[in-house]
Amino acid sequence: MEIFIQIIQLILSLSVLVIVHEFGHFAAAKIFHTKVEKFYLFFNPWFSLFKFKWGETEYGIGWLPLGGYVKIAGMIDESMDKEQMAQEPQPWEFRSKPSWQRLIIMLGGVFMNVILAMVIYIVMMASYGEEYLPNSAVKYGIQVDSLGQSLGLRNGDKILSLDGNQVDDFMKIPAHLILEEVKTIQVDRDGEMIEIQVSPQFVSKLLKSEKPDFILPRMPVRISDFAVKSKAKEAGIEKGDWITAINGKEVLFFDQFQIFRDSVAAHSGGTVEVEVMRGSEAKVIEVPVADDGMIGISVGADLTLDFEFKSHEYSFIEAIPAGINKAFKTIDNYLKQLKILFNPEMEAYKSVGGFIKIGSIFPPVWDWIKFWSLTAFLSIMLAVLNILPIPALDGGHVMFLMYEIIARRKPSDKFMEYAQMVGMVLLLALLVFANGNDIINLFK
Repeated sequence: MEIFIQIIQLILSLSVLVIVHEFGHFAAAKIFHTKVEKFYLFFNPWFSLFKFKWGETEYGIGWLPLGGYVKIAGMIDESMDKEQMAQEPQPWEFRSKPSWQRLIIMLGGVFMNVILAMVIYIVMMASYGEEYLPNSAVKYGIQVDSLGQSLGLRNGDKILSLDGNQVDDFMKIPAHLILEEVKTIQVDRDGEMIEIQVSPQFVSKLLKSEKPDFILPRMPVRISDFAVKSKAKEAGIEKGDWITAINGKEVLFFDQFQIFRDSVAAHSGGTVEVEVMRGSEAKVIEVPVADDGMIGISVGADLTLDFEFKSHEYSFIEAIPAGINKAFKTIDNYLKQLKILFNPEMEAYKSVGGFIKIGSIFPPVWDWIKFWSLTAFLSIMLAVLNILPIPALDGGHVMFLMYEIIARRKPSDKFMEYAQMVGMVLLLALLVFANGNDIINLFK
């Protein structure tokens, strides 16, 4: 059921993005009185799921959910309509329009994707504001897994800065390490300032691990629930109690919780002394241990209980520049990701994924806030990828149009046909590579 929800979210998000992108081309073409023959959501080789004609344009839904398209008369595109291109140019065709009009038509899709992201960010900021965990609020230091330990970080370290620059939002530290190519981390370790070197090899490991939670706030161990017949509950332990020690051994945080498990298991059939904090009051409670070495508790963490989050509320007017700024910041970050992708030392290409990976970023339960946030990010991603100077993408057409504007002559139709074919082969190869990575990762 969870996978089904993720698939539905992915298809819905892609549908929104494709319709908005293709509408950008469609609207620009109509403004310059250019005939649009087809407007399709998803591709329709051999047959369509649904179609109708309104005016001069056929609208429809294809069966292959790999994107969508508008077929503009007199344009060499993925349709490879050589018969139309062999006829005399007509005034309503793309090829008959001035180069600056054709340029605007080709940029229409990218423009609309950026506008969509801005609108989403503006509405979300006006409706929900922004909430974040200040790095200064991570009062107990950090908790790291084996990946963080391999870098030289330790449980309890307090991160002061990255390359000497303070970080306001704690949760963005992993992204900074990757995107800003951080060389050093300054930490407070038991009152002493330590500088840790960050190598490209570590960033490569971080990208491969796909675990942004390799570093977390160090969190107290709190009682979150009880078993049906719980010895701990019967003894007087309550939900929300912070476990601080067992039989005199300190157990304050999750990274120390194995001590608690081992101590309880070692006293099967006996009792243990559990020290807890309840509000500001310390209590020592003697708890019987069942024969199976359990006392019937579940433990968890509550970031909102243990840390002071900051929030920024926006009026609708304030949200407009904030949303626009966030869209451009997202574009900047995605360009940095592409730069890393082409750095062989970091081996980021191994983490490139296809539809399975994109689908996996959607939550397994329906969450409109996360859905629209991810849709805005994917809209930016689609805009950036589409503007790359690769034949068959919008950026390829833009590249040839810029050549035409500068050189004052068009590339030949035959050249454009070959370029389109080369671009389609490259895109197909990238599609196979990305989805192949997904399949390989499923079996790892």
